[in-house]
Amino acid sequence: MTRRSPAMSRQSSALPLRQPSTTTPTPTAPAAAPSRSKLFTLADMDGRAARTSEACVRCIAQLTPAEIGQTNWLLSDECRLCQVAACKPEAFTKPFCDFLQENPTVFHTVEYFKRKLSHSGFEELPAREDWIGKIKPGGKYWVTRNGSTIIAFTVGKAYKPGNGFGMIGGHIDAITARLKPVSTRPSAAGYVQLGVAPYAGGLNPTWWDRDLCIGGRVVLRDQETGRTHVRLVKVDWPIAKIPTLAPHFGVGMLGQNNKETQAVPIIGLESSRDDAHKAPLGPPGSFVNSQPPRLVELIARQLGLESYESILNWELELYDSQPAQLCGIDKEFITGGRIDDKLCSWAALMGLLAADDDEANGYVKLVALFDDEEIGSLLRQGARSNFLPLVVERAVEALASSSSSSSFGPGLVGQTYARSFLVSADVTHAGNPNFLGAYLDDHVPRLNVGVTIESDPNGNMTTDAVSTAILRRVAELCGARVQDFQIRNDSRSGGTIGPSLSSLMGVRAADAGLPQLSMHSVRATTGALDPGLGVQFFKGFLDNWERVDGEWEY
Repeated sequence: MTRRSPAMSRQSSALPLRQPSTTTPTPTAPAAAPSRSKLFTLADMDGRAARTSEACVRCIAQLTPAEIGQTNWLLSDECRLCQVAACKPEAFTKPFCDFLQENPTVFHTVEYFKRKLSHSGFEELPAREDWIGKIKPGGKYWVTRNGSTIIAFTVGKAYKPGNGFGMIGGHIDAITARLKPVSTRPSAAGYVQLGVAPYAGGLNPTWWDRDLCIGGRVVLRDQETGRTHVRLVKVDWPIAKIPTLAPHFGVGMLGQNNKETQAVPIIGLESSRDDAHKAPLGPPGSFVNSQPPRLVELIARQLGLESYESILNWELELYDSQPAQLCGIDKEFITGGRIDDKLCSWAALMGLLAADDDEANGYVKLVALFDDEEIGSLLRQGARSNFLPLVVERAVEALASSSSSSSFGPGLVGQTYARSFLVSADVTHAGNPNFLGAYLDDHVPRLNVGVTIESDPNGNMTTDAVSTAILRRVAELCGARVQDFQIRNDSRSGGTIGPSLSSLMGVRAADAGLPQLSMHSVRATTGALDPGLGVQFFKGFLDNWERVDGEWEY
């Protein structure tokens, strides 16, 4: 008899069946079975309560003692670890929902990925250090910039200098509202208000009347040592709201509302505590004197600080408090905040962690997840910076230095880029049944089907006929389905990181992403199987790029 918690039973029984592929994958040599500890990390069971991490007896017997203590026995033939091993999409639904809820800002997201990578045996490459002698065939590495962008890669055991990189690029920033440098505002009608500014399309009408939390990073100075460091903070209950105007006042919310004067969050009511804060919290010129005193108190308590003067600055933002959750009559949707583009980025990183590791791999598998895509990718941590090309070139240099057959130089870098490929992974528009007239016929992506290849003849996407053929071959090899999307001629196309990165490096590239409804809303919707379908496709690309590249004549 199968023993499950009621919550797990409801979730697993409600998930829709995966739609069968219309193609027959070409047989490949079987890869070595992944360890159960690797699957434990991919299933996001580490640190979870045992009642939510059920596994079959066969899988539990292969875990470490510490992992066994975090699992609950499930008396059936297949558990979540078995599903992850088979790369079944439904196995990744709950981990993705948990990830969305627990990592609301770009800084939390990078820390989450660093933990996953470290648990999977990846080593950090500090940007300030020399990498020569530290990168070797068979190694696994990650490097960050600004705490908000991360690149991770594995080097094939059979790597030779000049071999290519199979790369996936995505972005992990999301539309939000960030606190201003001086976020204190005069009280109005008895309310304590907060000065915020929209990041990209934040503070749009979907943000009004939402229960908003606050989180981000805080820059601190140790009062004893004088050392400066950064800590993350997350106030995980609603503390802010942007109230709408009732329709009884005439135009109400139907007109154009001013984001500076009419989209100001309220965070409390004036009280006697405010009178106690008429004296500054810090010496003249202190950052804390420019912020609402009760908010400074709250952040200090969250971080366990003894002195407000320790706070030198912060980057805090508002985010929707409602958890990501399953939705729909059969729970076939995921609804949540920040799906654009935690969806493709999370799936790509999980695809890297799940990728095969056999002796014949001769190239580099890489995932790069950037900040600032929503505002043009121009900052030092954006995709239009030198970060990804520099990481590739430094890795090639380090690997060439350990080889007696090659010397590092422009020729070797050019050879590497010529043999490489980039998948620019960003969400695309799922078909909205109420607005189908806005879509081009036969270009209406559906949820729970698979990755969509995105095209634009005006260069907003990097896809062309060659790169489309390559991605369709990848889908054929890994048993995935792909869809097509292009915007109508009378609509405005969005952009991705693909064109800038492919032009910086000169690599072949294509745009391909998972579909979602309500893009740029404070809450969006994707399919319950789409995170797992993304893992399947991105893993398939990383595992098969070397083979696909070898099939082409140049």
